[in-house]
Amino acid sequence: MIDFGTRLRQAVDAHGRLCLGIDPHSSLLQTWGLPDTAAGARSLALHAVEAARGRVGIVKPQAAFFERFGAAGYTVLEEVIATARAAGFVVIADVKRGDIGSTAAAYGAAWLSPGSPLEADAMTAVAYQGLGSLDPVIEIALEHGKGVFVLTATSNPEGRGVQQSVSGSGRSVAGQLARDVAVRNAGKTGWGSLGVVIGATEPITTSGIDPVLLQHTPVLGPGFGYQGSRLSQLDEIYGVAAGSVIPTVTRSVLAAGPEGLAAALDAHRAELAA
Repeated sequence: MIDFGTRLRQAVDAHGRLCLGIDPHSSLLQTWGLPDTAAGARSLALHAVEAARGRVGIVKPQAAFFERFGAAGYTVLEEVIATARAAGFVVIADVKRGDIGSTAAAYGAAWLSPGSPLEADAMTAVAYQGLGSLDPVIEIALEHGKGVFVLTATSNPEGRGVQQSVSGSGRSVAGQLARDVAVRNAGKTGWGSLGVVIGATEPITTSGIDPVLLQHTPVLGPGFGYQGSRLSQLDEIYGVAAGSVIPTVTRSVLAAGPEGLAAALDAHRAELAA
């Protein structure tokens, strides 16, 4: 079995580091001329997967924009994940789940266990209760060659007070969490199977994160495009950890509509390559 870090690296080597987020916002469905329904979300999402084929190797459907349609939305999400994985994409389910004990294990089983209707290649998770609270999720991930991306420093301004506060260790909460994840990946020659989510809206050192620690830890980087950060700023934002970053673009691509989506993706790819 190939571990997730290796598979992620293979996808990057084959198609580049760019990740396409798939978020069927109401406003985007309107732009596309689609109804704000599960059927509309399905049309946008599957069109996005098809346009991304051969252009990127990683896609990240945001579960919330499917969940809002209830059971019908989950049926669509299952189809989108399965279609993307069958097409060879690495699929990161952006679900931001987190809890302790059997509940955490159930989240891991739902999104990472082989044969689950929602089976993805990796999931995002929240470790507000400490990284150890995610041990049941991490165990399932490592057992099945899956990945977990732990929210570490988000781009929302109201989160900074918590993320940048200093813990008893003398590190910021974000810095300690990044270190804890990096320690779990220690000994890897390439990327580990545990990653962090660090928004691209400000330099990561602002949150007290040491970029040196993350050179073997994949970093999922939202905040490019629509939120204002440029792919050309990778080094400026992430420092020596820039080589581990999977930059994510979503609305700046999807807002181009069904006819312009592929061209928008190509423009971002060119910017990243430059």
